[in-house]
Amino acid sequence: MKQLLLFISVFVLSVSAYAQKAGVISGKITDQVENFSLPGATVKLTEGNRYTITDQIGDFEFLGVPAGTYTVEVIYMGYQTQSQQVTVEEGKNTVINFVLVAGSETLDEVIVVGDALRGQARALNQQKNNSNITNVISSDQVGRFPDSNIGDALKRVPGITMQNDQGEARNIIVRGLAPSLNSVTINGDRIPSAEGDNRNVQMDLIPSDMISTIQVNKTLTPDMDADAIGGSVNLVTRATPNGERISATLAGGYSPIREKGIYTGAFVYGNRYFDNKLGVVVSGSYNDNDFGSDNIEAVWTEDDFGNVYVQEQQIRKYDVQRIRRSGSFAVDYKFNEYNTIFASGIYNWRDDRENRFRVTYDDIEPEYNGEEIVSYMGTVKRETKGGADNNRNKNRRLEDQRVQNYSLRGEHLLSPKLDLDWQANYAVAKEFRPNERYIEFEQEDLPFDVNLSDMRKPFVTTTGEDLSSFEFSELTENRDYTKESEFGAKVNIRFPFSVIEGQKGRLRTGLRLRLKDKLRDNNFFAYEPLEDITLADVATSYWGGDGFNPGSQYVPGTFASAAYLGGLDLNNPNLYESESDPSEFLAVNYKAKENIFAGYVRWDQDLTDKLSVILGARIENTHIDYTGNRVLDEEELEGKIETTNSYTNVLPGITFKYDATSDLVIRAAFTTSLARPNYYDLAPYINNVASDSEIMAGNPDLKATYAYNFDLMAENYFKSVGLISGGVFYKNLQDFIYTYSNNQYSNADFANDFPGQDNPVPVGEEWTFVQSRNGDNVDVYGFEVAFQRQLDFLPGFLKYFGVYVNYTYTDSKAKGIADEDGNERKDVSLPGTAPHMFNGSLSWENSKFSARVSTNFASDYLDELGSDEFNDSYYDKQFFLDINASYKITKNLRIFAEAKNLTNQPLRYYQGVQDRVKQLEYYQGRYNLGIKFDF
Repeated sequence: MKQLLLFISVFVLSVSAYAQKAGVISGKITDQVENFSLPGATVKLTEGNRYTITDQIGDFEFLGVPAGTYTVEVIYMGYQTQSQQVTVEEGKNTVINFVLVAGSETLDEVIVVGDALRGQARALNQQKNNSNITNVISSDQVGRFPDSNIGDALKRVPGITMQNDQGEARNIIVRGLAPSLNSVTINGDRIPSAEGDNRNVQMDLIPSDMISTIQVNKTLTPDMDADAIGGSVNLVTRATPNGERISATLAGGYSPIREKGIYTGAFVYGNRYFDNKLGVVVSGSYNDNDFGSDNIEAVWTEDDFGNVYVQEQQIRKYDVQRIRRSGSFAVDYKFNEYNTIFASGIYNWRDDRENRFRVTYDDIEPEYNGEEIVSYMGTVKRETKGGADNNRNKNRRLEDQRVQNYSLRGEHLLSPKLDLDWQANYAVAKEFRPNERYIEFEQEDLPFDVNLSDMRKPFVTTTGEDLSSFEFSELTENRDYTKESEFGAKVNIRFPFSVIEGQKGRLRTGLRLRLKDKLRDNNFFAYEPLEDITLADVATSYWGGDGFNPGSQYVPGTFASAAYLGGLDLNNPNLYESESDPSEFLAVNYKAKENIFAGYVRWDQDLTDKLSVILGARIENTHIDYTGNRVLDEEELEGKIETTNSYTNVLPGITFKYDATSDLVIRAAFTTSLARPNYYDLAPYINNVASDSEIMAGNPDLKATYAYNFDLMAENYFKSVGLISGGVFYKNLQDFIYTYSNNQYSNADFANDFPGQDNPVPVGEEWTFVQSRNGDNVDVYGFEVAFQRQLDFLPGFLKYFGVYVNYTYTDSKAKGIADEDGNERKDVSLPGTAPHMFNGSLSWENSKFSARVSTNFASDYLDELGSDEFNDSYYDKQFFLDINASYKITKNLRIFAEAKNLTNQPLRYYQGVQDRVKQLEYYQGRYNLGIKFDF
C-alpha cells in the first residue's frame, strides 16, 4: 500500500509539470425540453478522433488537448447530433455546452421521441457507452412500471430475480447467485445491512421514487469494490438540476386482502443559485400500506417403513402495516472550471408492524398397524404475536429499520493532463425490535386426521379442541437490536497515457478505505402468570376460513387477541414472575470489526478505432476482529471468544470492447471478484445443547469466496431508441460457503476443530454438529437475451406500441458439499440458481395516454441445502402480472392507475420434491390511483 501511494505521488508531480503545454475542453450536455442532464453521451473531437463520455450529471472533459481549433460533436441515441467549434489555449479550460433536441434521425426524416423514449434513451446511452457489461434503468423507466420500491423495479432487469417478503421484492439474486454474493451501493458506496446475521440489503426498504438511476454492473472494473460475484447494483440518487424543478405525487390505493387503504406522497424541489454556482435538490417520499397475508406451512418426515407424512402443520394469519419514509438531499458548488464539491445524503426509515395468529398442529406421531399408519396423535398450539400497547408498537410487533448514507466528494482539475477526485462517506443501518411479545396456549394428546390426498395442500384437523383445555404454555417479550456502520474514503487520479500513437489511452489509480462495525445485542424474557389461565380466560379473536386464500378448509380459529397481549402489565410482580432466557440470545449476540484497505491500477487503451481494452488489477486487504460467546447448554455463558484474521486478495481483470458498427457493441471480459462470509458465520461462538446432543458453532477461519468470471455480450442499439442483445457467462467460485451438518460428531472431532477449548462431547458418544464451511468449487454458467423497442416502423396506431422482453438461463454445479454422514453429495446446484427468468411487457403510448401490461417469471430453484435430498428446501416458480396506465391532463399534470399481482401469486417453498409444500403464502393484488405534477 505504501508503494502504491508513492507511485501515485510521483505520477502526480511528474504529469503536473509536463501538462502545462496543453489545454482542457469541458462542458455539459442537456435536454432542450426538460433541461435534464444527459449522461452517457458520446462527445468527439473530429480532429484526431478523440472522444469521451458524459458522466451521471451530463458533464464531459478532454484532458491534454494541444492548443488549436477543434470541432466538438455530440452523439446521443434518440437525439439529433450536434457540433460546435472551439479554440483551446495552453493551460486553460475551455467550456462548451450543448442543448440537444429529442428526435431520432433517419435518412429522410426526424422521428419525434416522446416522454417515455427520452427516459429510455438516457438509460440506453449509458448502457451502450459503459466500459463494462451493465444494465441501466432511469427513473422515467421505473415510473412506467407499477414498482413502488427498488426491489420491484430490479426484477425487470435481465438476469435478476427477487426473493419476496410479504408480497414485496426484498433480496436480490443476480444471474442465479444468492444475495450474499452480490453488493448494493448508493452512489458507489456500499450500503450496510440492517440484518442481524448477514450482509443482505433489504431492497424493499428504499422507495423507487427516491432514485434517479439504477445501474446493475454484471462485470467489474479495477476501480470498483470487488465484493460482487453475481453483480453490483448501484443506486444513483438525484443530482442537482440545471434549473428550477418542482415535482409532487399523491396517490391512494386499496389492499383487498385486509380491505385497507394505501397512501402515498412524494415531492422534489431543486434549483440553482449564485449564477449557477450552487445547486440544491431535496426530495421526500411517504408510503403507508396496511395489508396482510394468509399462509400455511408444513414440515415433512419419512419413517423407517418409507411412509412420508406431515410432522407439523401451521395455519398463519398475518396483519401487517408498513410505513416508509425517505428523504434525500444533494448540493454541489462549482468554485470555477477546475474545482467542484458535492454533498449528498439519504435517510430511509421503515416501520413494519405485524400481528401473527398461528395455530400449530405439532409433534404429530403416527400410530401403526404393522408398517401401515392408521392414525395420528399430537398437540395443538395457538400463538399470538404482537407488541406492547404504546405509541410505537400499537399492539403489534414493531420492526424499526433505518438506513442512511452521507457523502462528501470533490472533483479537481489539477492541470490540463491530470484530474483528481476524492470521496468520504458515512453510512449506518439499524434494526430495532422493542417490546415484541408472544403468548401461546396448547392442548396435548389430541387425535388428528391427516389428509395427504393433495400433498400440495396437506390438511390436518382435530375434533378434540376445547378453549378451557388450552393451557398456558409461554409468554415472552424480547428486544432485538442490530447496527452496522461503515466509514469509507477513496481518492483517484486520472491522466492520459497511450502506447499507440493516434489512439486514446488513460491511466487511473487510487486508494480505498472501508471501516465497518457490526453489533447484534438481543435480550429475551419469559413470564409466568401467578394464577393459572387457559385460552377461555382471556380476551380472544376468532377467524374462520371464509376468504382464507390457501382454501376455506383452513380455519385459523381462536387466539388471544392482540389488544389483550399488548395490554398485559408484564412488569407487575403481583401478576407475573419474570426470568431472562439466555438460550434465546446468548449464542446469537456478537460484535464485529472489519477493515478493508484497497488500491488499484486501471489502464484504458484504444487498440484501434473500433477495439479498446481495460487492463488492471485491484488489491484488497481485509482485517477482521470478532467477539462471540461460548454458551453451555444454551443458557450459561462460559466466556467470550475473540478472534482476529487477515487476508489479502489480488484481483486482476481485462475487458475488451469492440464497436463493430456505430450501433453494434461487443464486449468480452475476464474478471475476478469475491464475497466475504456473512457476519454471523464468522462470529466465534460455540453453543452446545447437551439435552439435544447438538453443537452449533461459528467459523472465524472461513475464507472469502473467490470467483473467476468470463463474460461475452453483444448489443445492437436501434437509432429509434431500442436494443437487442445476447450474451453468455461463466463463473467459477472457489471456497463457496455452505452449512455443514454432521450427526456423527465425536470427542476427537471437536478436539481437532477447536483445539484448546473445553470439550463438551462425552467420550464414546455421537452428537450433531452444525457449522458454516468452505466447499470446494462451483461452476455457474448461462446466457441472457433481451429486446426492447418502440414499434414505430408500423403504420397507424400500431406505431405507438412498444415491446420489452428478456430471458436468462442459469445452471450450476457444486462440489465439496457433504451430507450429515460426511459423504459428498453429487449433482448439487448452488442455492439461489433459478434456471429460467423471464420479463415481458407490452406498452402503448402517445403524447397523452400510456398503458403497459407487464409480466415477470422465475422458475423454481434450490433455496437451502438440508442434511440430505429429502430435507432440501426449494423456492417455487413465480409468475406476476401487473398493469398500469397514465393520462397527461396538461403538460405538467397527469393521472395514473396501477394494479399489481393480478395473478395472486403466492410465495411457495417446497421440501425435497415439488408436491411437498413447505410454505404457501398469499397476498392478493394491490391497486393505486394517483396524480403527479412535474414542473
